[in-house]
Amino acid sequence: MDALSDTLMRVDPNALKIQLSKYVPEDVQRLLASAGVRDEHVFTTPLVLEAKPTLIGYYRLLLGLPQKTFYGRDSGMGSFKRLEAGGALRPGDSETLPAFCKAMGSSLADLVRQMSPVLTDRDLAELPLLALGSQFQGSNNNAIGKQATLDVFLSIAEIVGGHIIERSDHVLKIRNASSRVVLIALAGDPDVSVREEFGDTWHNKVAVEIKGGTDVSNAHNRAGEAEKSHQKAKNNGYRDFWTVIAKRGLDMRKLKAESPTTNSWFDAAHVLGRIGVDWEEFRRRLAEAVGIPVNIGGS
Repeated sequence: MDALSDTLMRVDPNALKIQLSKYVPEDVQRLLASAGVRDEHVFTTPLVLEAKPTLIGYYRLLLGLPQKTFYGRDSGMGSFKRLEAGGALRPGDSETLPAFCKAMGSSLADLVRQMSPVLTDRDLAELPLLALGSQFQGSNNNAIGKQATLDVFLSIAEIVGGHIIERSDHVLKIRNASSRVVLIALAGDPDVSVREEFGDTWHNKVAVEIKGGTDVSNAHNRAGEAEKSHQKAKNNGYRDFWTVIAKRGLDMRKLKAESPTTNSWFDAAHVLGRIGVDWEEFRRRLAEAVGIPVNIGGS
C-alpha cells in the first residue's frame, strides 16, 4: 500500500481518473464508494503500472493468487512476471498493459461484487485490503470442498440404499449380509469413515478423504492434506485409505508420492457424476468394505 500511495502521488490524477473509468464498471464504482474505498486501491491502470511495474504484485495479491497460479502456462500472464520481479519496461510492454488491466479489471470487479453487500468501510478498517482476495478464495475453496463431501456422501447412500436401517444428514447405519451393523459417517478427519460393529467393539475399516477442488496447480497440496488425514486414521486403526480427487490432467505417480498412505484413488468427476470406470470401482469396493452384495444400489 505504501508503494502504491507513493506512485499515486507521482501520476496525473486527471489522467488516472479517465483510465479508471475504462476499467471499473459503474456498479462496482458505487460499491467501492459506499465502502469508502478508492477505485485505484483495487483496480490497476496502465498509467500506474508504467510508473511502477512491480505493483502488478499488489493487484495480483488482491485476487489471492500465488505466482505459480497467476503466471501459469495457461493463464496468459506469464510475460508480466518479469515486471513484478522488478524488470524495467521494454519496448512494446506499454502496448500490452491495457489488455492486462482489462483482464484484471474483470476479475477484480467480480471479486467486489461477490463480496457485496457485506463489504463495508468497517470491514476494510478491520481487515487488511490485501487479505480480501485471499479470504474470498479460501471461503470459496472451503465451500467447494464441503459440497463435494456432501455429494460423495449422497453417492454412498445410493450404493448402500437397500441396507440402510437408520439415516441422518451425517450418518448412515446399515445392516450387512452378515447381520452386523456398519456406520458410514461424515466427519472432519477423515471426511467419511466406515466402521463395523463386532460384538461390543467397533472396527475402523475405511477412511475416505474427499478433495473437491479442480485447480491442477494445487492438486499436490490437496494430496498432501489427504496424506495427513490418512496418517491420523492409520494411527486410529483404519485399514483402508481412499482419496477422491479430480484426477484429470494430473501425473498420478507424483500424486501417489504426495500421499503414499492412500491405497485407492478415485476420480471425483466419476464419483460425483455416478458414471465411469472409477464410479464402478468405487461402488464395488464400498460394497465389499461394508459387506453387501456388489450389485446392490446404483445403476
